[in-house]
Amino acid sequence: MDIYVGQLPYNVNESELKELFTEFGELGSVKLIMDHYSGRSKGFGFIEMPNNSEADVAIKALNKSTFKGREIKVNQVQQQKKGKRGKRQGGY
Repeated sequence: MDIYVGQLPYNVNESELKELFTEFGELGSVKLIMDHYSGRSKGFGFIEMPNNSEADVAIKALNKSTFKGREIKVNQVQQQKKGKRGKRQGGY
């Protein structure tokens, strides 16, 4: 299951994010999104957990919890439906 983690403190690094989720089970990947120009965290990231039941427990335990002084947001990534996105619309 892919998990979104938002409202992270800007000084958090990937290893700290990994450590936060490791206690709930096996992690597939950890990706902290960084600003291309400043090199700083953008305050959000993504976790992949192969076991859905462990991921559900992590989401329930960590959503709206305090991490390094900030209340974080943790939820399952919603897959976008495929559609006409990117195609021109109108009378072209």
